[in-house]
Amino acid sequence: MRIAMSGRSGCGNTTAGRLVADRLGINHVNYTFRNLAKDKGISFNELRHMAQESDEIDKELDRHQLELAITQSCVLSSRLAIWMLPVADLKIFLNIPLDERSRRIAQREGGDIESKIAETQQRDVLDHQRYYRIYGIDTNRFDSADIIINSGRLNASQVADIIISAIPRDYFASK
Repeated sequence: MRIAMSGRSGCGNTTAGRLVADRLGINHVNYTFRNLAKDKGISFNELRHMAQESDEIDKELDRHQLELAITQSCVLSSRLAIWMLPVADLKIFLNIPLDERSRRIAQREGGDIESKIAETQQRDVLDHQRYYRIYGIDTNRFDSADIIINSGRLNASQVADIIISAIPRDYFASK
């Protein structure tokens, strides 16, 4: 079983993905810009700016994620998972309003909500442009998702419940 989960920053993708993987007893693959920045010994913002200048940053990150996800049962949580993992058995997109995502980001990282709204909106635009330029992926279209979940009023456990309920019963019978 491979589940691909995508969503914009602050949607709860990582947390819900981890819960789903734990409940199913499979690995959670979530190698992000934050992980890559840490591995390179630079700040997240430095890496983000580097990614605006060089497509190789995104390609390196995406290659690493796919190498981890393609060989095993897992939940892959990433911005591009539903587009990049064609062998996924289930593709989920978590959608959530900008103000709620920004509130969550402010809670996680500190700072005021107003500045996080502006930062998050700018990040959304830059990410969209970059992914379209590199891969031709329009991250504003969710056609490849099997399920779109508005996670704005749900906690991670509720999101995980919805995802698990969408898994075909025969998966559980074979375990």
